Amino acid sequence: MATASTWQTGVVTAIGAETPHAKTFRLRLAEPRTHRAGQFYVVRLTAPDGYHAQRDYSVANAPGGDDIELTVEKLPDGEVSAFLHNDVEVGDVLQVRGPIGRFFSWDGATPIVGVAGGSGVVPLMSMLRLARRADRADLMRLIVSVRSPEELYYADEIAGPETTVVYTRRALERSSRPVGRLTVEDLAPLVEGDREVYVCGSQGFCDTATSLLLGAGVETKRIRVSRFGPTA
Repeated sequence: MATASTWQTGVVTAIGAETPHAKTFRLRLAEPRTHRAGQFYVVRLTAPDGYHAQRDYSVANAPGGDDIELTVEKLPDGEVSAFLHNDVEVGDVLQVRGPIGRFFSWDGATPIVGVAGGSGVVPLMSMLRLARRADRADLMRLIVSVRSPEELYYADEIAGPETTVVYTRRALERSSRPVGRLTVEDLAPLVEGDREVYVCGSQGFCDTATSLLLGAGVETKRIRVSRFGPTA
């Protein structure tokens, strides 16, 4: 029986484009395990000569069911992400291990705020989907910082009264907020009370967002951070 620490197989059942540089891969696991919103799986590739390459990818779908959805950004010189984007097709089998990451996970019961930079929205989307599925969208507030509309993940789904999108370089014509980086003023209305805050993105984004949250009066103990590296 598969556990979070053992490898198992997942059959690719669907592939969908999120942005020009990101795709979501749906995998049907041989031995499904229920993940918590915010957790991730490790994907491992094995070359004919036995060489292994593996990377961590957050789960985008809400917990439950036999499938997991992993949204992968194709990065320059990324071994695993480039292979997934260029070579993997529906019906292919991948090796995966998980779910992992209890600290940055949510049980769907307590009010939270999600702060995402770019592809850091993936684990927070799992949380948002969980809240909406339970008809408790009020439990989660989500703010996403992204360069332009073309780079917004889940663009057809993410909009709602509980979400805010901050465009840093180019915005939609109907956007009421001027283009610019995330500010304390963007965050302050979302973080009142004792909501825990989940921050996910690049090292630089997470550092900046954490500083802004502290400036908005959020206690350090209420902030959970998940940073991702430059290669994948």
